Amino acid sequence: HLVVHCYLSSLAKREKEGHLFSQLLDMLKFYTGFEINDQTGNALTENEMTTIHYDRITSLQRAAFAHFPELYDFALSNVAAVDTRDALVKLFGPLSSNVLHQVASYLCLLPSLPEGNDTSYEKEFLLELLVSRHERRISQIQQLNQMPLYPTEKIIWDENIVPTEYYSGEGCLALPKLNLQFLTLHDYLLRNFNLFRLESTYEIRQDIEDSVSRMKPWLSEYGGVVFGGWARMAQPIVSFTVVEVAKPNIGENWPMRVRADVTINLNVRDSIKDEWEGLRKHDVCFLVTVRPTQPYGTKFDRRRPFVEQTGLVYVRGCEIQGMLDEKGRVIEEGPEPKPRLKGDCRTYRVFLDPNQYQQDMTNTIQNGAEDVYETFNIIMRRKPKENNFKAVLETIRNLMNTDCVVPDWLHDIILGYGDPSSAHYSKMPNQIASLDFNDTFLSIDHLKASFPGYNIKVTVDNPELQVPPFRITFPITGGKGKKRKEDGNEEKSEEAKTLIVEPHIIPNRGPYPYNQPKRNTIQFTHTQIEAIRAGMQPGLTMVVGPPGTGKTDVAVQIISNLYHNFPEQRTLIVTHSNQALNQLFEKIMALDIDERHLLRLGHGEEELETEKDFSRYGRVNYVLARRLELLREVGRLQESLGVPGDVSYTCETAGHFFLYQVMSRWEEYISKVKVKGGKLPDVTDVSSFFPFHKYFANAPQPIFRGRSYEEDMEIAEGCFRHLKKIFTQLEEFRAFELLRSGLDRSKYLLVKEAKIIAMTCTHAALKRHDLVELGFKYDNILMEESAQILEIETFIPLLLQNPQDGFSRLKRWIMIGDHHQLPPVIKNMAFQKYSNMEQSLFTRFVRVGVPTVDLDAQGRARASLCNLYNWRYKNLGNLPHVQLMPEFRTANAGFLYDFQLINVEDFNGVGESEPNPYFYQNLGEAEYVVALFMYMCLLGYPADRISILTTYNGQKHLIRDVINQRCGNNPLIGRVMSELSKNRKEVVHRVPASPRKSRLMFFS
Repeated sequence: HLVVHCYLSSLAKREKEGHLFSQLLDMLKFYTGFEINDQTGNALTENEMTTIHYDRITSLQRAAFAHFPELYDFALSNVAAVDTRDALVKLFGPLSSNVLHQVASYLCLLPSLPEGNDTSYEKEFLLELLVSRHERRISQIQQLNQMPLYPTEKIIWDENIVPTEYYSGEGCLALPKLNLQFLTLHDYLLRNFNLFRLESTYEIRQDIEDSVSRMKPWLSEYGGVVFGGWARMAQPIVSFTVVEVAKPNIGENWPMRVRADVTINLNVRDSIKDEWEGLRKHDVCFLVTVRPTQPYGTKFDRRRPFVEQTGLVYVRGCEIQGMLDEKGRVIEEGPEPKPRLKGDCRTYRVFLDPNQYQQDMTNTIQNGAEDVYETFNIIMRRKPKENNFKAVLETIRNLMNTDCVVPDWLHDIILGYGDPSSAHYSKMPNQIASLDFNDTFLSIDHLKASFPGYNIKVTVDNPELQVPPFRITFPITGGKGKKRKEDGNEEKSEEAKTLIVEPHIIPNRGPYPYNQPKRNTIQFTHTQIEAIRAGMQPGLTMVVGPPGTGKTDVAVQIISNLYHNFPEQRTLIVTHSNQALNQLFEKIMALDIDERHLLRLGHGEEELETEKDFSRYGRVNYVLARRLELLREVGRLQESLGVPGDVSYTCETAGHFFLYQVMSRWEEYISKVKVKGGKLPDVTDVSSFFPFHKYFANAPQPIFRGRSYEEDMEIAEGCFRHLKKIFTQLEEFRAFELLRSGLDRSKYLLVKEAKIIAMTCTHAALKRHDLVELGFKYDNILMEESAQILEIETFIPLLLQNPQDGFSRLKRWIMIGDHHQLPPVIKNMAFQKYSNMEQSLFTRFVRVGVPTVDLDAQGRARASLCNLYNWRYKNLGNLPHVQLMPEFRTANAGFLYDFQLINVEDFNGVGESEPNPYFYQNLGEAEYVVALFMYMCLLGYPADRISILTTYNGQKHLIRDVINQRCGNNPLIGRVMSELSKNRKEVVHRVPASPRKSRLMFFS
């Protein structure tokens, strides 16, 4: 009865010294009553937990009725009347210690009390033991649903919950941890929910401290507040009014909706005014109350507590609904330009958190506290990229309120139990024997080199016919679950080591040059081929890719092969950054994938280095333009066949034209030129009877070679395939004629038309509710940069669809990343190290022992530079071109070494400085780096091929200033500062060696 003893200890009753102990004790109590079966480890539902509670109370009532006459009232009461803490204390409080001991021993909570002996336990302990065991527990889900999603001042500045960045790593904190294993999916989501909420709170605290301190709130002569400064991200509130408190939903005790109007005066620069007027629907802002005690002109000291100095009293979150126009109506977002408002006063309609509002009002009514909502005097906004925490928290909370259906083959691995290799394709029962590798292999020799240790059996003996594409049949032996025997198993038969390779010819697609399929030109290594093979099979595939090993090329080839092998399946691509998504897309477009099946969700598609727009509305416009283009082709075909009427008016009329005019002519043609009675028709018949000569007159001539019957028939069928594809596409586009609005068309595109859908993990977390509501479906997930994605943001994309008949339709999950490179960014050291929040799901799977494919040949850096980091990976070597190509072998002009570490002494006796809090700079190093940059430019190195990296923001700004000063007016160099790209050849890197010492590193 550890928890009971702890609750009754004197430490738990001390408010200051026992604060952390009480928080840790609450966590212990929570997990002692967690919703899991202690014997089987299965998660318990809400109904099962209620049943357990009722069983405990009724067993206590039976014991009371049979043995304790003084408890008859309790025994005969209904459960709901006696299962609260107050009711139990009232009923059991008057009993003596001995009677309480006897009740507890009857329930097997304590050893029985010998007759005539008095109990050695205190009455307080016995009473707490019975009450805590039988009181009604609050449902975890109910608690979560009643929890406000915005942090308040009580949480933001609580050091035990949100420690400062000076956390030393010593001592204990009242925080959940993310380790290797979790009790249930509910536990997994709950820990991630709490940590994500607290990490967001820490970032919000930094923003509030920065904005409020810049505004310099001081006490005015008349006792009010006067602001001596200004902040870009915060404005004083002119007026605040709650305008609507909607009735609660049935079964809830908090309002359905609470709305308020906030008025501010935007007497600021136009650029800042535009930012405030650009606040969009669902943007989160914070309402702050400050009551400063410092007189006007007092300097702010960052070493003293922030709350005390600024007099901050309350913080509440709100969500923008929109700005009001002059008539008091919300200005809706849309394609129309926003109306220009006169003057500087702007009023925003905002949604307040209903749970928080209900708690505040209850506190005001019951305890006589002041009304928080009449005190606000500052509104603060945040950068949009850092301000999506509420939507992510809502998504996690919604997941906890629904039955999370994770595929059976993944469930135990995500929780960290069972055989970590159970989801590997070799152990999956639905393994696919024969796969078409399309254009993966460049030749038969490339294929043979890609499968060392296997016998390659080609179905054709003629070497001239042994050309790609190849279909490969892999050996799958029977047994339990059709498990394929692996290398370490018993001796394999010759058959189990044989691959059957069948070359096949892609059917002719038409006579035009653009009909020819785009082909892969990369000669993949055997480990890359293993990654591609694993990605095509069902199950979990993990690819560890060191820098320069072709992770993106492998990902793109897997996507292409899935697209061609399983045309009815849909693939979801998820990455951490927009840049990675755009690089993937640019490579996908270079392969044989029809662009009408590509879709890019979220912001960032603007950065794609292509004129084509792959966003939702961009794809709708593409489909509409393509439809008109195809209908023009139908009109040309109609004209060439001499068919009267307007058949190219709509997709429907084009469909009828195909059925009655095109198909009839084709069938008649086939009947004339088909092989009859084993006798081949004359070669000239294929061309002379062909009914579409006039239509294909603009194709390269002659269409028919006249060399052989088979060749000319294949060309004729290719021409018909070209025509059929036109009408197939028009049939798919027919829905766009029936759907009139752009929104409906974009929804149809997402749910029905697109086969490859790409988004960032943040977009998936923000839009999960909308996607599920639309009926979004997918079969495969490919994740790039997996090791940089937060655990929960990796998990959410698995659940962007509703289950089918209680099962997930997910068949493949391909994760590509490198856990030795940057982990997810967590700003708070305590969450990063103590709670292990910087561990991605990819890293956890590697630690648990899930099998990985390790790419082992890099082609980006010189061999000497690769040697700096290849010790970190399994057998990382170099691709042949690194050893052979002159740019990797010749020395760098003007430099003795490929890489150097340079110690820069203090400049004029000053080393690292800190002009503003956490804004670190070192002038000596900045001057040295810029001098090196100028030296390289004068030697002839192109400025756009040089990158300067630094670990601190302050140093970045200083280097920029020095470059502008030293190079701005120099005609030989000029002011050149461009973004980092993968193609840079030289890197100058500042690396701190200790808090006050640093080194320069130069790589080339």
